[in-house]
This record gives sequence, structure tokens and C-alpha cells, in this order.
Amino acid sequence: MRRKVLDVAEVAFQARGYHASSLGDLMTAAGVSGGALHHHFPTKKALALAVIDERVAAAVEETWIAPVRRAASAREGVRQVFEAVAAELERQGFVRGCPLNNLAHELSLADPEFRIALAGIFAAWRQAIADKIRADQQEGREQGTDPEHFALVAVATYSGAMSLAKTEQHAGPLRDCLAAFERSAAHAASSQGDPGARRRRRVLRRFGST
Repeated sequence: MRRKVLDVAEVAFQARGYHASSLGDLMTAAGVSGGALHHHFPTKKALALAVIDERVAAAVEETWIAPVRRAASAREGVRQVFEAVAAELERQGFVRGCPLNNLAHELSLADPEFRIALAGIFAAWRQAIADKIRADQQEGREQGTDPEHFALVAVATYSGAMSLAKTEQHAGPLRDCLAAFERSAAHAASSQGDPGARRRRRVLRRFGST
């Protein structure tokens, strides 16, 4: 019964949002009584936190973290995820958006516990990508790449692309943003490896120039 309630809440929060999903609607969809629901989830907030911790975190693990870890390289992992998600969106014909993104937009300012739970998933996501870059570096690749910066830009690019795809209801932004990310990541790696570029950045920081 607990799993059934989580299933229903996960879908409802993704499709309609947390605030628009009443406990009554969730009970009806799950076919459970109020007493049964409150036995497992005393409050709607407790239910949402369980969805975040057990379902949204698992979705990020399955969609992003595990594929990146399995990939031949961090760059290849990022590319594979973008392309796989774009293909799936094209197959299903609609875009509900990234579950983490959707709840982050809605709940991060609503309650500190929501914000902390969501931030933890973003942090784990970024850490997995940064760790993959470090593994690549141990094998002699990506010597000019800042792992944390690469991970931050990869996550931000995907999150923004998914927001655009949701608004436009097609997967085009994912493919366009992937291409832009790959160009910028390649340029950043090249600049990191260029002593002249490093000196120019130090001068710009020193004199506060933009």
C-alpha cells in the first residue's frame, strides 16, 4: 500500500505539481482510505519528502548517475544521457519535464526541508559527473578540465534544456543544448591547457575586468 501511494503521488506531483495535488485526489487515485494513507505518511509534506528521497533520487540515479559511471568517459556519458532522454521524449510525444527540476522550481522556497532534500540530489548528481572526470584524468584524459565546473555546467545545461523542452513540448532543446555544451566544454578544456589563457584569466581577475 505504501508503494502504491508513492506511485500515485510521484505521477501526480510530476504531472500537476505538489500544491495542485490534494490528499483527497491522491487517496482516490490510490484507492486507499485516509487512515491508511496517514498510517504511512502522517502529512502531505511527509509524502512529498518520501517521493523526493525514494523516487526522484532513484530517477536521477537511473537516468544520469549510473549511465555516466558506466560510460567510457564523462563526456561520452553526458552525451549518451542527453541523446537517450531526447529519444524517449520523441517516442512518447510529450514532455513533463525533469522530476527533480519540476519539484525544485515549485518547492525550494516553500520549505527548508524540501530545499535541503532537493539540493542533496543535485549535489550527488554533480558529484558523480565530477568523479567521472577525475577517473578520466587518472587515465590521462581531461587534463585541462575542472571536474566541478564541468559537472556544474552539465547539470545546469540539462536542467535548462528540460525546462525549454517542457515549455516547447519537443526534444529539440535537448539536442541543441547538448551541441552547445560540447562546444563550450571543448573550448574550456583547451583554454585550461593554454598557459597564456591562464595568465590572461589571472590578469582579468586581478584588475576586475570583464
